[in-house]
Amino acid sequence: MKTRCSLLTLLAGFAVAAAPAAESPPPPPAGAGENFVLARAAHRVTVRYFSPPGATPQTPVVLVMHGVKRNGEDYLNDWIPLARARHFLVVVPEFSLAEFPGNEGYIYGNTVDAAGHAIPREQWAFSMIEPVFDAVCERTGNRSERYSLYGHSAGAQFVQRFVYFVPDARLARVVSANAGWYMLPDLATPFPYGLKGTPVGADDLRHALALPLVVLLGTADTDPTDKLLRHTPEADAQGPFRFARGQFFFAHAEDAARALHTTLGWRLATAPGVGHSDKGMAPFAVDSLLPDAAHQTHHP
Repeated sequence: MKTRCSLLTLLAGFAVAAAPAAESPPPPPAGAGENFVLARAAHRVTVRYFSPPGATPQTPVVLVMHGVKRNGEDYLNDWIPLARARHFLVVVPEFSLAEFPGNEGYIYGNTVDAAGHAIPREQWAFSMIEPVFDAVCERTGNRSERYSLYGHSAGAQFVQRFVYFVPDARLARVVSANAGWYMLPDLATPFPYGLKGTPVGADDLRHALALPLVVLLGTADTDPTDKLLRHTPEADAQGPFRFARGQFFFAHAEDAARALHTTLGWRLATAPGVGHSDKGMAPFAVDSLLPDAAHQTHHP
């Protein structure tokens, strides 16, 4: 092992920090961050992360949720330049099809199986996020008390449900970008288009609505024939394409906050001219996730 590590150091110009062999996939290429496998409640997720040069224990942490292709490495590559420039630690947990199959396994957070039967909370995909944050902090020496959470497309669906189902999450800020359809903040609309039949109650919903969450929409994400866009009567009632559906969702959040007599912490924002692209949305998302560092470039 020492010989192999020495060779990698010679070829790549730096040493890759390794987790125990049984829990580690092959190391990524030089400059592409690091990875490890986190096992919990009979499930495993590959966690990819990048810590920028000059990182300190106080460097902000951003978790990024990938899309339907379960392509965590692509998402990490989209975000590394931003993490370098804006000086934050980016983390991309990958929820594979093998471990979390179908829509139920990922965008529903593994809260139900394919037949609609409830799954124990400890096996939820949602329940992996807090342990991922803790594991990355332990590996990097980061001492942040909270993390920001971003998701694009299917990842946005994960994120907008996560805030309902995990009310005790240590969230600093949240961005849901270009979701294809939404679980409305409505306790009377049946799952999966609303919260009826879920463990989410009125207090959980009030908490979710008060969070600093941005519904981020690409103004050019307007293709009603996109092959990955869901078309059911309930989804189509939200609008013909993603840009319209996001506005519909936000309007329902405003109505829900009024009905529950609570303050709405959510905000609607747009990415002008951007279509269905994580790489295109990411720079706009960073301004919402790290507003104190907006338009600042870090020079280590």
